[in-house]
Amino acid sequence: MTAFESIRVGPGIAGESVDDLLRVAELVRTVPDYPEPGVLFRDITPVLADGGSFATVSTELAAHTGGADLVIGVEARGFLLGAAVALVAGVGTVPVRKAGKLPAVAASRTYDLEYGRATLELPAGVVEPGARVYVVDDVLATGGTAAAACALLADAGAEIVGFGTLLELTALNGRAQLGGLQVDALLSA
Repeated sequence: MTAFESIRVGPGIAGESVDDLLRVAELVRTVPDYPEPGVLFRDITPVLADGGSFATVSTELAAHTGGADLVIGVEARGFLLGAAVALVAGVGTVPVRKAGKLPAVAASRTYDLEYGRATLELPAGVVEPGARVYVVDDVLATGGTAAAACALLADAGAEIVGFGTLLELTALNGRAQLGGLQVDALLSA
């Protein structure tokens, strides 16, 4: 079995998008034993490098933004997707960064990873209380990063209208970390 054969179109995706997303699935590269032995890293760089596939992903995720005021991109590949989704949706974008990368921080949230701890920070002065936000990241795995980003935004008073991802690793059950939040996964593995 090749790596892309285990990747399928996500739940709730239908119509003309299916063929385009199957092409996107073929471009996702699986890298064994990265960043540590036993991990199968899903590299979306080939998707980003293919203009048609990048446009498909951006357009599909933008269709789920639900009238959001802002698209939030989560460090680091989520920045790329989030910016493109925001452009297609006609709204602004804000990055949620790793600690120490922002000159002015509104709030931070520390959380556990599979192999350590990390902290995410929200830039000061850009997400107002009551803002409707759609959170975007490249891959939903165990859900720790996604849950931390959403909690950080909720603490800032934002209304989270959904979470969008290019690829969900369903066996890791990251969706459960997001409670009842709407999760839009274009592909799943």
